[in-house]
Amino acid sequence: MSAFASYICCLFFSLSSFLSTWCSKVVTCVRQPSQGPTFGIKGGAAGGGYSQVIPMDEFNLHLTGDIHAITAANNLLAAAIDTRIFHESTQSDKALFNRLCPPNKEGKRKFCDIMFRRLKKLGIDKTAPEDLTPEESSKFARLDIDPASVTWRRVMDVNDRFLRKITIGQGPEEKGMVRETAFDISVASEIMAVLALTTSLADMRERLGKMVVGNSKAGDPVTADDLGVGGALTVLMKDAINPTLMQTLEGTPVLVHAGPFANIAHGNSSIVADKIALKLVGPGGFVVTEAGFGSDIGTEKFMNIKCRYSGLKPQCAVIVATVRALKMHGGGPQVTAGRPLDKAYVTENLGLVEAGCVNLARHISNTKAYGVNVVVAVNAFSTDTEAELNAVKNAALAAGAFDSVICTHHAHGGKGAVDLGIAVQKACENATQSLKFLYPLDIGIKDKIEAIAKSYGADGVEYSEEAEKQIEMYTKQGFTNLPICMAKTQYSFSHDAGKKGAPSGFILPIRDVRASIGAGFIYPLVGTMSTMPGLPTRPCFYEIDIDTSTGKVIGLS
Repeated sequence: MSAFASYICCLFFSLSSFLSTWCSKVVTCVRQPSQGPTFGIKGGAAGGGYSQVIPMDEFNLHLTGDIHAITAANNLLAAAIDTRIFHESTQSDKALFNRLCPPNKEGKRKFCDIMFRRLKKLGIDKTAPEDLTPEESSKFARLDIDPASVTWRRVMDVNDRFLRKITIGQGPEEKGMVRETAFDISVASEIMAVLALTTSLADMRERLGKMVVGNSKAGDPVTADDLGVGGALTVLMKDAINPTLMQTLEGTPVLVHAGPFANIAHGNSSIVADKIALKLVGPGGFVVTEAGFGSDIGTEKFMNIKCRYSGLKPQCAVIVATVRALKMHGGGPQVTAGRPLDKAYVTENLGLVEAGCVNLARHISNTKAYGVNVVVAVNAFSTDTEAELNAVKNAALAAGAFDSVICTHHAHGGKGAVDLGIAVQKACENATQSLKFLYPLDIGIKDKIEAIAKSYGADGVEYSEEAEKQIEMYTKQGFTNLPICMAKTQYSFSHDAGKKGAPSGFILPIRDVRASIGAGFIYPLVGTMSTMPGLPTRPCFYEIDIDTSTGKVIGLS
């Protein structure tokens, strides 16, 4: 049986190069980068040095347009929602029904195919419009969406803080249909999550149609298929379901597909890409797939959401650690994007490193709890000292890692990840336990949230009034059997980015709860987590330009 290993991004490219030349077939699966970070603070996501996906400019920009397809589909649905509210406000039930089912040239009315989905939901088994009673035709035609309940937002794939709260419907022809809403970044769209979690075109069609956009005034969920737009969304997404084949600098294959943010959405590369890769590598091969950020976000969602829907079990998880990050978790000076690092991060300071290893230890224990072997890859920088690197390696082993390896892939490519490749191969060969989920699906929404919070180190959970209302509503609507996808800062185990190390004893605040029914999870927002990032004072776009004589992109990182 093929080994299925879950890792974290930058190491993929060199590790896959090493594994393919050393012993086995290997395919890497990674997410497509969002233009938000590319032009914002973080920059691109192709890797660095001799550990990269190429061509990096194509990878970091439009690629094959999947994110644009998601944006178009998302905003088509948003337009359909507000348009339906508008038309229902000005028409009688009979007029609505007649316009939804207009007569043909022979004067006969008929339902289009997608309408039978709504009829089935309503328990109406009639096939001809004229056979419906007045009551049935009214139920069919009038969605009666409560504008205050609409959770579906428009999206765009750039960071823009001024779209976090907007007012729509102010045009004179919209007849006072003013509503407050907001934009999210495209990679936070439920359609992105659907793409990453789907298993086939037919499955994607069903998931897109089941997406809940709000409620009727009677409290019933309203879906994309109720609005008649599920099929059109699938048409816009039909090419996006295909992963893009790229390669590392050393020529090993990389499947690039989907791009859900890990702090906002579930943060993993697609099930479709993983299954294609597993088929390609065959028995004894390796699939290196991405789980964004740490055990509290990427790994937790990988195990409890993605593995549940894919049916796949990882044989090994690689946690990437750096001396610099652990110094910060050990109480080092604040790091600010765009400013030079404090000397504490570029000169030896064993005290900070050792203090920060409590953070690494919790990531190891959290990941091991799922029943997978953990290998720690210590990503070496030129300013790290041997004593610091060995301190991290030894702390990882003491915390229960299967192995811990110092890596120089950035400087040396695959050669710099040889020991890591050997460690991963051994960890996969020694995988014995079955996958253990953090919580069962048949418990309440709050019980699941609190199980995750406990893994963060929290003593309890505090729910806002709005969150309480949403949980009560989703419970009444029958959505309690879904996994949880926490939207939380990636900078701390807690809700507070300033709490470094391994904080404990805190209360985790849940300010809102949303439902991504098509994707298949409940979506709590922790603390002040925003679904639309902002730009810094000096964004990355200052460095990006084009050489007009060659057409080559310059300044992307």
